[in-house]
Amino acid sequence: MIRGRAIKYPDNVDTDVIIPARYLKHGSDPEILRGHAMEDLDPLFHQKVRERRIIVAGRNFGCGSSREQAVLALKYSGIELIIAQSFARIFFRNSINLGLPVMEVPEASIIEDNEYLEADLEKGRVYLPERGIELIGTKIPEFMMSILRAGGIVPYLRGMRGCRG
Repeated sequence: MIRGRAIKYPDNVDTDVIIPARYLKHGSDPEILRGHAMEDLDPLFHQKVRERRIIVAGRNFGCGSSREQAVLALKYSGIELIIAQSFARIFFRNSINLGLPVMEVPEASIIEDNEYLEADLEKGRVYLPERGIELIGTKIPEFMMSILRAGGIVPYLRGMRGCRG
């Protein structure tokens, strides 16, 4: 169960506003990525993420390029979960592979900015206790949950029998 307050964003948040391309020359440096996450979309993101650790968004979150740094920028910033009506396919898989939980919830638009929520990834449900509302999301398949529990695909594969690396 992941609990916290929401930072809300609209439809079509692309990877270039999650982490602008001008910072990619630094590779995957956590300090650089964290320091510039969401700066073109939300100049107050870094203040918000001090107390709110869940992003809630509309449709097509993470569209654009396939850069993994977009996921890393959010993860290094302290984001613990992203809930959206839908995700760009590559962003969704990058998130799972890098150990950042994501959850598709068709009715995510009713979640308000700064609203407290509880998300149960295993059951595919989001609870809004202040309003007594339960939203049904897409349950994450067990093999993806195993990757998330391990902290991402690399630790998952390292933990498999016979895998060296």
